[in-house]
Amino acid sequence: MSLTLDQVKKVAALARLELPAADLAKMADQLNAILGYVDQLASVNTDGVEPMAHPLPVQNVFREDVPVPSLPVDAALQNAPVRLADFFGVPAVFDTDEPVSH
Repeated sequence: MSLTLDQVKKVAALARLELPAADLAKMADQLNAILGYVDQLASVNTDGVEPMAHPLPVQNVFREDVPVPSLPVDAALQNAPVRLADFFGVPAVFDTDEPVSH
């Protein structure tokens, strides 16, 4: 498969890339090389090869998810720049500069 310059322009537009006209031919060559490699990989016989998500045996390295007591409100808010009762005060997204809490 070989990409035309118009197809390269379309790919660049879809990727939101501003590609100068001087670079179109170079990019077309590079994309065609990538597609050629993918075609080469597609021709490899994979009969009997088990699909896998990772080439190495990987195990879950995270700790077990166990419920624990929450941080006390005073400790959680001790460094808050603005505190409103038991909540963080944040700037409103509307027409006011007063902090609000929900």
